[in-house]
Formats: sequence, structure tokens, C-alpha cells
Amino acid sequence: MAKYIAQIVILGTQVIGRAFARALRQEFAASQEAARRGGGGQQGTSRAAANAKSGITLEEAQQILNVDKLDPEQIKKQYEHLFRVNDKSKGGSFYIQSKVVRAKERLDKELEMKQKTEEPEK
Repeated sequence: MAKYIAQIVILGTQVIGRAFARALRQEFAASQEAARRGGGGQQGTSRAAANAKSGITLEEAQQILNVDKLDPEQIKKQYEHLFRVNDKSKGGSFYIQSKVVRAKERLDKELEMKQKTEEPEK
């Protein structure tokens, strides 16, 4: 009887140990991916500050406005269209309209940071 209890305890410990190791590896991989996306260094710090200030990441803002790259004309066009379509007086959603505004603000901030980094190089 004691032999079976010892085997159960050992087997349970192994299962928990493997699960903990797998979770640790996943967390490490997620951390590495977040650091890679952030850009690291000064750029990563400024991007993290912009994310915290606006409450929205660059990727989310691009998805909301349905833009692939940081093209000011395309951003403006998409913003104006989505803002008009979601106007509350036309039966739109104020919530979605506010998300569109926040996404535009976030992309404008990113464009501003991009211009600042390009100016010293010139």
C-alpha cells in the first residue's frame, strides 16, 4: 500500500514539474516576443510609453482603422470614413467611434515619433 502511495506522489510531482516547466518556457517565449515587438532600447521605451498613455497598442490601432502601414493619407481617409459611419446621429455606435478616435491618436503619436527619429539623421 505504501508503495502505491509513494508512486502516486512521485507521479504527481513529475506531472506538476513538467507543467511548471512548460508554463515557464511559454512565459519566457512571450516575454521575448514582446521585447522583439517593442523594438528595445529608446524606441521600445517610447513605444511602451505611448501604449500606456493611449491605452492601445500600435497593432490594435492599425486593426481598428484597417491600415497596414503608417501612411498618413490612408490613416486620415480611414479615420474620416469610420468616424462618419459610426456617428451616433446616424445610428452608429459612440463606443466604436471613440475607439476610432483613440486609434487615430495612437497612430498620429507613432507618426510623430517616427518623424522625430528621422530628423536627426538628416
